[in-house]
Amino acid sequence: MLLGLAGAATGNAQGLGGAGTVQGTVKDPTGGVMQAVEVRITNPVSGFNRTTTTDAAGRYVFSNLAPNPYHLHVDAQGFQPLERDVDVRSAVPITLDLNLELAGATSTVQVVGHAEDLLERDPTAHTDVDQSLIEKLPLESSSGLNQVITLASPGVVADSNGFFHPIGDHAQTQFSIDSQPITDQQSRLYSNQISPDAVQSMEIMTRAAWSSTS
Repeated sequence: MLLGLAGAATGNAQGLGGAGTVQGTVKDPTGGVMQAVEVRITNPVSGFNRTTTTDAAGRYVFSNLAPNPYHLHVDAQGFQPLERDVDVRSAVPITLDLNLELAGATSTVQVVGHAEDLLERDPTAHTDVDQSLIEKLPLESSSGLNQVITLASPGVVADSNGFFHPIGDHAQTQFSIDSQPITDQQSRLYSNQISPDAVQSMEIMTRAAWSSTS
């Protein structure tokens, strides 16, 4: 499950545009499909890491991806390792076929920059969180997702009854789970807290609320 948070000083997680999909076919130099090949997708910034294996038709699929840049890696015996970057920004599936070259074969060198892996270019103040980070946080046994947000995101402080204050606003937050907004209270006492175990990864976005009068 992907989760998004939005609010006056908000957390908006994985939900911008909905969860995305990266899919394609792994092929050998002759164009033949390759089955049982392991394909790995990662995001070095958030620590996201997932692997899958191609099926009998040589296809791989990574679904339920949060909007973020990702790095694909394929390493098959007898073939040169292959790496590709892909940017997920919407729920529209991205098809990326991967063509492997024989190990030791002469091929054209493709120079690919990896600036996205080293520097976040998203201008919005946000924090990327996934299970690898959640497992390291000192969570209480009965805590819900609110405590993850409090501990992982700067500018968010704890309040009584399981609430949290994002940049000073009182409980003005909204969860967006797989692009579905939830505007119910987020108190640990007055609402059902989402378990951190149910969240694969999320993006917490914070910004100050403002209003205008005329």
